[in-house]
Amino acid sequence: MSTMGTMAMTTPAGRMRALARAEMTLLGRSKGTLFAALFVPLVIPFSMRQAADGMDLKGTGLDVGTVVLPSALGFSLLFAVYSALTAVYAARREELVLKRLRTGELRDPEILAGAALPSLLIGIVQSLVLAVGCAVLLDAGAPSAPHLVVLGIAAGLVMFAALAAVTGSFSRSTESAQVMSMPLIFVSMIGSGLFIPLEVMPDKLASVCQLLPLSPVIELIRGGWAGNLSAGDALGAIATAVAWTVLSVFAVRRWFRWEPRH
Repeated sequence: MSTMGTMAMTTPAGRMRALARAEMTLLGRSKGTLFAALFVPLVIPFSMRQAADGMDLKGTGLDVGTVVLPSALGFSLLFAVYSALTAVYAARREELVLKRLRTGELRDPEILAGAALPSLLIGIVQSLVLAVGCAVLLDAGAPSAPHLVVLGIAAGLVMFAALAAVTGSFSRSTESAQVMSMPLIFVSMIGSGLFIPLEVMPDKLASVCQLLPLSPVIELIRGGWAGNLSAGDALGAIATAVAWTVLSVFAVRRWFRWEPRH
């Protein structure tokens, strides 16, 4: 290998790229995790079409497309990023992969980021596919404020990658990681507007549900697509997403386990 090639591989970007390639190979061998990451988010949202048809959306500024589309993107974040990445972190720790990586040039943030890149890439691709598919099949049209949609997806990717590291650090195995991730997934599905939009909930209940991690992401995507999100509400959603991300990063720095849990 040339000197230039060697130097390129010792940069943070080069090290994370190499780790991401290796992680993608390992992810492809985990059939259960790969199935949950690739197919579950693509199937579940379209089963919600009938439920959305039966909702009373008068006065909410929403239609079937702007109900189902953000929910589809939310499912992608929960399963393709959060659930899959939680299992990855737990598995690599128990296999001593993370411990061995720390003995080389890779720094701790590079290890966590490099391991997350394949799941994040899957989440981005799925978001594009789901957005185009829902826009065409459900006649959702183009987003009224695309910058809010992009901001919501980006915030969700970063936040749920950090939350996955937190959850994975408390999981003893890949199997327990799936169990540990279920509470947040169920709470998000029920309270973050995936099945029932916050716009049709009672005001007091909606104000509580807005504080859940996924809620600001869905609010930005749905409001950005429908064009009914005020500047104040957008700033509030961004602040909530940032707060959850900061708390998650703090928790990772404080409690992430690099050694196997026995």
